Amino acid sequence: MQHRPLGTSGISIAPLMFGGNVFGWTADLRTSHLLLDQFTAGGFNAIDTADVYSAWVPNNTGGDSEKVIGAWLSARGRRDDVVIATKVGMWPKQPGLSKANIIAACEGSLQRLRTDYIDLYQSHQDDAATPQDETMEAFASLVKAGKVRAIGASNFTVDRLASAQKIAADAGLPRYDTLQPEYNLVARVDFESGPQAWCMAHDVAVIPYFGLASGFLTGKYRTEADLKKSARGPRVQKHLNPRGLAALDALDTAAKRHGATMGQVALAWLMTRPALAAPIASATSEAQLKELMGAVNVRLSNEDIWDLDRASATDGEG
Repeated sequence: MQHRPLGTSGISIAPLMFGGNVFGWTADLRTSHLLLDQFTAGGFNAIDTADVYSAWVPNNTGGDSEKVIGAWLSARGRRDDVVIATKVGMWPKQPGLSKANIIAACEGSLQRLRTDYIDLYQSHQDDAATPQDETMEAFASLVKAGKVRAIGASNFTVDRLASAQKIAADAGLPRYDTLQPEYNLVARVDFESGPQAWCMAHDVAVIPYFGLASGFLTGKYRTEADLKKSARGPRVQKHLNPRGLAALDALDTAAKRHGATMGQVALAWLMTRPALAAPIASATSEAQLKELMGAVNVRLSNEDIWDLDRASATDGEG
């Protein structure tokens, strides 16, 4: 399986990243560890999490996903064959990108992950209240100390990403090597209208989240009645429109051509996009994960890609 570089960091990952937001939430400890074993046994190596996962769940406090991953790393006894990506700045307990918060949050993540370094440490969201030079200097100190290998940004605009990169370049500091935006077949405009070209021009790798649009692109939701099938139903209602349904039709057609599932084709389409390192996707069962991993074996033709592009093209989302 061909690995893809994370910018200029020297780190490369397989073309699918496991979304660890489910660990300690919809996947308990035992299930999470089975899924992580299955994922790495399949030749994949990148796992995404965040300190805030999953503080929104009753009886959880945040850091829950990191603790699950840390217990798994400790039990398997190997660390250097996986790439652990976590994030800072969105947890209400430790919000923002000030130097003090980044340093403290990193220590907490290292303890929960039971490791002495984080492969990719990301700003979870922008923090306009903190000067960007302070943020970049904080990350630089962690890299210098060997606690972080590379840094990235999530949910940043092009302007803010560009200004952070300039600050880093001018001061000789580590730069953001990755961007983590929302991006999928039915959420294209925000990324393709600016960040995509900028990331390509500046060698910034993209690891998008919501690759399956909260399950919409699996074909599970096609009518208003289908929205009742899952707690995620209200989140995908916005996609139940002519363009969203056209995208599902195109996915259906391509899936039949390849003997694949719609979800596999949706992820395979993402894997063909410029600047993409790997889409992030989550699973809560071994069957779900097996399906997701199968996306790397779907080789879309130019015709498939053109049909999917045309069906999902729009001047605006909604």
